Amino acid sequence: MSTPVISARETDVLALLGEHLSNAEIAARLFISVRTVESHVSSLLRKLEVPDRRALSRRAPGPARAEQERPAPALPVPGLPAPLTAFVGRTRERGRLAEAVTERRLVTAVGLGGVGKTRLALAVAAQVAGDFADGVWFVDLVPVTDPGRVGAAVAAAMGVGEQPGRGIDDVVVAALADRQALLVLDNCEQVRDGVAPFLERLLVACPGIRVLATSRARLMVPFEWVFPVPPLSRVGGGESEAVALFLERAAAVGRTPAPAERDQVAALCERLDGMALAIELAAARWSTLGLDGLTAGLSDQLRILAGGPRADGRHRSVRAVLDWSHDLLEPQDRALLRRVSAFVAPFTAEAAAEVAGFAPLESAAVADGLGRLAEQSLLAVTPSDTGTRYQALETLRQYGTERLADAGELDDVRSRHLAWCLAGAACLQEGGGPDWRARFDAVAEDLRAALTWAAGRPEQHADACRLALSMAGLAFTRNLLGEAQQRYEQAASLASGADAAAALRQAAGVAGCRRLGDDMYRLHRAAAEAARRAGDAAGAARDLAAAATAAYRFSSTFISPVPPVDEVTGLLAAARELTGDDDPAAEAALALAEAAVVADAFGAVQGAPDNTAPDTVACAERAVGLARLAGDPVARSAALDALSGAQSWAGESFAAAAAARARIDILTSAPSTPARTHELIDALAMAAATAIGAGELPAARQWGRQLADQPPLAEVGDHATSWLLVADAFAGRADEVLTSSVRFLDAWEQAGRQRSFSLGPAAASVAMIHGLRGDHEARATWLTITDRAGSKEDHQHGHGAVFDAMVLLHHGDAHAALERVAPEPEQVWKWVCWVWLHWYAALRAEAAVLAGHPDARGRVATARAVVAGNPVATALVDRAEALLGGDLPRLLTAAAAFEAAGCRYQWARTLLLAGGEHTAAGASGLAALGLAPMAVR
Repeated sequence: MSTPVISARETDVLALLGEHLSNAEIAARLFISVRTVESHVSSLLRKLEVPDRRALSRRAPGPARAEQERPAPALPVPGLPAPLTAFVGRTRERGRLAEAVTERRLVTAVGLGGVGKTRLALAVAAQVAGDFADGVWFVDLVPVTDPGRVGAAVAAAMGVGEQPGRGIDDVVVAALADRQALLVLDNCEQVRDGVAPFLERLLVACPGIRVLATSRARLMVPFEWVFPVPPLSRVGGGESEAVALFLERAAAVGRTPAPAERDQVAALCERLDGMALAIELAAARWSTLGLDGLTAGLSDQLRILAGGPRADGRHRSVRAVLDWSHDLLEPQDRALLRRVSAFVAPFTAEAAAEVAGFAPLESAAVADGLGRLAEQSLLAVTPSDTGTRYQALETLRQYGTERLADAGELDDVRSRHLAWCLAGAACLQEGGGPDWRARFDAVAEDLRAALTWAAGRPEQHADACRLALSMAGLAFTRNLLGEAQQRYEQAASLASGADAAAALRQAAGVAGCRRLGDDMYRLHRAAAEAARRAGDAAGAARDLAAAATAAYRFSSTFISPVPPVDEVTGLLAAARELTGDDDPAAEAALALAEAAVVADAFGAVQGAPDNTAPDTVACAERAVGLARLAGDPVARSAALDALSGAQSWAGESFAAAAAARARIDILTSAPSTPARTHELIDALAMAAATAIGAGELPAARQWGRQLADQPPLAEVGDHATSWLLVADAFAGRADEVLTSSVRFLDAWEQAGRQRSFSLGPAAASVAMIHGLRGDHEARATWLTITDRAGSKEDHQHGHGAVFDAMVLLHHGDAHAALERVAPEPEQVWKWVCWVWLHWYAALRAEAAVLAGHPDARGRVATARAVVAGNPVATALVDRAEALLGGDLPRLLTAAAAFEAAGCRYQWARTLLLAGGEHTAAGASGLAALGLAPMAVR
């Protein structure tokens, strides 16, 4: 066997394994997803032939281990935000809460705003992070205004993307199903209606997950254990935890209280009920007001708010300090504090100037004002890749919002915030660059909050619609496909007539990228209704035809049962009635729908069995011609897909491949839209598949690689790698197949073990490689996966017959191989005509020759007529005929043809079949590919 090749990225992962980092920590270091880390770890385990991570860590490069042995400075815990100030006190609470988190499924730290829940949760999470093999994730729910987006916030924190055909909550649950990790959800109270059902589902499905939540009230979920967070202890007077916090924060602003003042500081902390936020705000004024000033100022506020139960008193103490801190500000700084409360996420000085910079506050004075507010601990300063940003603690932001309403500025400031969001969204739509993603992420929550506010006010619906459309496009670019579809549908609900129809068509395009045939069908029908209401008969006809096409073309992506045939033919009839003679686009859409529904060009699940190939080809060719006249590249691609399918059914493999390649050429220069992206993904898959069918393995690998690199498929490695696996398997690239199979299997299991016409062949190709390696146990495992990932009929009569025959021939069992491909191609046409026809015919001929079948020569002649023009299949037939006649020169010519076609496995096999002096080269070739020795008759 050859020395395993370790990629550069795998080397990086191995080095960090030597530092004994978790998968989450490695992902954070390398800026890749946890799933990608897992794929690399699995690949390393296989390549280095070691049993576990500990053994891998011992194989890490020496310098990494040396680094591990040296004492290292304390580093931030991956997955947790780095605190800007030291954590003080709470020794008892930290111990109890840490114990609870490691023993219980869900712990909710409950307490008043300002008591210190978040800092306590962060300290405890950092303390116990090492107890969780997959690390810890922190999810800040402050910016989340929609309860339905709790799962999306968790996914963003984890670095988990969306998967076609699944909601984001499903993806998160699947990603955490086998993890041992801690999830910290901060500030749950404002979206408690979303947190509760999300956690209930998560905790049932993910036994290794522990959750630490912070909230002002319990979540009322099963498994919940409530941990009341008390104020800081004042026991011990000047030596208490409350005083320690005051001293630490006062020192940070320039002057530490003298030892003689500690008792007075203790009295002040007692007056503030030990509330952490109140103590920190008071300490921020220490250097300017001193103890007398603080005591006098706070006494007035506390006296005004005195009375009531003790818990209310604690809340009043925070309110008193907020009012007092607010009243000490200059009028311009008061205005700034209340106006920046419109931001739900960290913001820049420039953003604050646009939103808050109006009388009595000048825009030019905003930056200085932010600095003064930060000095008084009323804002936090957070450096980021997109510049210095400011943020108010949630308690302070809510206080600012109250002051904004009291000042009568709430609608004005929210409107200015909306305008800023619209401008920011427009800027993001126009620009790109390497920092685009970071810039989008920095403002996304504010865009969502502004959209929620505007959508709830009829007078703002026009701007809300604009922002929804912008947000949809941005979310699509960011690969947040579920949100993109949601925003397009939201835009449609805020618009009317033709605008609503246009938004619904965009939503249907996104649904296509998500492999949601049901939604495509529903949205095109809704678009037709919107167009009809707008008086656009041609548009309604196009959408009705598109819905009918989707029902047949994408029938395998329907989650619910496909629409009844009568329903779809009814849509087709309605589209005919609405289509005029002067609208090429409507005529093209109708022609495509007829090719799909009437002629079954796409081989739909519900397609009629009695369509003839010539009629289907003719119908598809008509659709192609009309689409060309319409001038719509997406419509042309769809029509060519119908033609490619019809040509496959007719056995015209090369024409089918040419039509699939033409789709890519057309779409490459087309405007970027969701529908175009959906078409391109489909076109790349079809180009790869038909290239395999035509024996063009290098081209198949090219299209397969492009397919695997498509952003919408980033989280669906099974679909992304499917045809690349098949192409590599036919070429005998065992190492590449086994490496890609890790991503394939992981994604397939995470996606809920879906079935698809492409997933079955991909799994079968991995099984074949294991068979060629002589690992029959692994092959059996992958054959089981094959039956679950695809159609059993396809495996029995189509791709499975081809792959099984190759394995049997490799191990010298020609008679079993002959039995596996016993039916005439016409008998299994439905399963072999698309991709496998040439391979099936050629291997059938070779098996006949090697098994000594009496009609071997006739089968060779029949196969030659079928495969003419296919370089690999022709070489297979040439080899079979050379073996039949004992023609060594012709065998060597076939070997050269295999090598030229990029099929190294068949090249090595041919040399072994040639025997003699060529045996050593053939054996060496198989070993280089990582395959087992071949049995030769």
